[in-house]
Amino acid sequence: MVYRKFKDLKLSALGFGAMRLPVKDGNDSNVDEAAVFEMVDYAIAHGINYFDTAWGYHGGNSETAMNHALSRYPRYKYFLADKFPGYDLSNMGNVEEIFERQLEKCGVDYFDFYLFHNVCELNIDAYLDEKYGIFNYLFRQKQEGKIRHLGFSAHGDLGVMNRFLDAYGEHMEFCQIQLNWLDAELQNAKAKVELLKKQNIPIWVMEPLRGGKLASLSAHDEEILRSMRENESTAAWAFRYLQTFDSVKVTLSGMSDMEQLKQNISTYESEAPLNSEELQALHDIALSMLEQKMLPCTACRYCTSHCPIGLDIPKLLELYNEHNFTGGGFIAPMALGAVPEEKQPSACIGCRSCEAVCPQKIKISEAMSDFASKL
Repeated sequence: MVYRKFKDLKLSALGFGAMRLPVKDGNDSNVDEAAVFEMVDYAIAHGINYFDTAWGYHGGNSETAMNHALSRYPRYKYFLADKFPGYDLSNMGNVEEIFERQLEKCGVDYFDFYLFHNVCELNIDAYLDEKYGIFNYLFRQKQEGKIRHLGFSAHGDLGVMNRFLDAYGEHMEFCQIQLNWLDAELQNAKAKVELLKKQNIPIWVMEPLRGGKLASLSAHDEEILRSMRENESTAAWAFRYLQTFDSVKVTLSGMSDMEQLKQNISTYESEAPLNSEELQALHDIALSMLEQKMLPCTACRYCTSHCPIGLDIPKLLELYNEHNFTGGGFIAPMALGAVPEEKQPSACIGCRSCEAVCPQKIKISEAMSDFASKL
């Protein structure tokens, strides 16, 4: 197993994400604990020492399942990460109650790592609002030893991350972002990496395979990769891509069965970061994939000066592209949750004034109508 140094700790570069555990009868809330036991045993036997869970995973049952699996081992054998569920605004006033309940559910006296979960457009104001006292409470838990290392995860854009870091950056020891060779372009993840490097904040990675989408490509694209690394699986390319980043310490993978676990552990038996030619090949494949499903907005903002109702059209098209490419998901609805109703895609009146000045000739009014319908 490849390890990364973080302060005085040696962390497995591959982390065990407990968001996609095996379940029974297709019921996401009914975790197959016997299968989880088997996977955790194999993971620990093969060097994984970082385990990540959260309040909302598997309908609230992930924390309990990980407790049952990990409690069979001495506490020093593993590092456990959990998160405050700020993705749900109704939780904001209950940080103390939730944190104490999480310790109980996980069967531990302290968390090695604890995160503000999913800092984004929808919740940034609440996270920064002192009336909830979230930061003060969690920082106090760190001072008392119930949290060893405090960090945050983020799906929000650069502006949101900057606001959070301006407020709490000096106290953040790590940050978890969605980073993979596709989202380097699609979600501007490369810029987030640079932002965190400037702040000297180590990076944890989530969604390295984008929910499995990067484990299987078109036959043409897979042949390109095989011609460069004959014995490397398509999924392994995603992990090798992340090994090129010095600031990445832990890469979390939500593994649903033993086969996925074994394959990923096999990859992390060695370090083999991509060279410049291989990185260019992935970049070209990413652009080709995106061009097939994305509108070519360059954010020149000519459109915004001609919109009679003041829609932030480039931002809406960015979210539309993400939503289309992903086939739905939570990113766009989450971001739009912070947008007033009169600035939503549905507010577009179809006047086409924006289209008259769009250098890319995008049919913006049709895109807004389609976006509203899909949402």
